[in-house]
Amino acid sequence: QVHLVESGGGLVQAGGSLRLSCVASGRAFDNYHMGWFRQAPGKEREPVARINWSGSSTYYEDSVKGRFTISRDNAKNTAYLQMNKVKPEDTAVYYCAVRPRANDWFGDYALWGRGTQVTVSS
Repeated sequence: QVHLVESGGGLVQAGGSLRLSCVASGRAFDNYHMGWFRQAPGKEREPVARINWSGSSTYYEDSVKGRFTISRDNAKNTAYLQMNKVKPEDTAVYYCAVRPRANDWFGDYALWGRGTQVTVSS
């Protein structure tokens, strides 16, 4: 089992930048595909970006495409979400999650961190 801890959230002005980190412990990080998700107040949790186990493929939801960048460093058991040109609608709790690499990387993610709050002021 892998344990995930997010960090890097905080308060940022619209148009600014923030970098989130997700550190994994337990099993080797490269055993997993990885995704970032978010949940805004009163809304359902939604995907933001995904990256396959090796880092060779990435996918972004339209709402963040061109502004956010997902990456990973398997040697450091860490994944990142670089958030640029943030908007007030990006305000949410951001979660990282993993899915075993034996499965396709677009399926359900079952292992989650506790999340980190991102608040974007206008």
